[in-house]
Amino acid sequence: EVQLVESGGGLVQAGGSLRLSCAASGFTFDDYAIGWFRQAPGKEREGVACISSRDGSTNYADSVKGRFTISRDNAKNTNTVYLQMNSLEPADTAVYYCAPYFAVAAGTFRSWGRGTQVTVSS
Repeated sequence: EVQLVESGGGLVQAGGSLRLSCAASGFTFDDYAIGWFRQAPGKEREGVACISSRDGSTNYADSVKGRFTISRDNAKNTNTVYLQMNSLEPADTAVYYCAPYFAVAAGTFRSWGRGTQVTVSS
């Protein structure tokens, strides 16, 4: 069973930083590109960043480039993806989720975790 547990969110002032973690289990973590997604109230879920399965290549939404950094730890029994968020803005306020990136892009992913709330005050 696929399980994704996001953590690390909180309330922070504009300009501050947070580090999100995503613990994954129930699938071969090393084989999947993992993405961070977010959903703000009244808006569609959007992709924020993704990291490839093997070579660590990354991509970011234009709105977070230069401020957010995605990384992953493929070590055995760790299976964790991180999102370092710096220079946070009120527009970054959302619930953040992680998921296998291409499954989300294909519209086939259903096992979303609970997400972690990020609130940025102005």
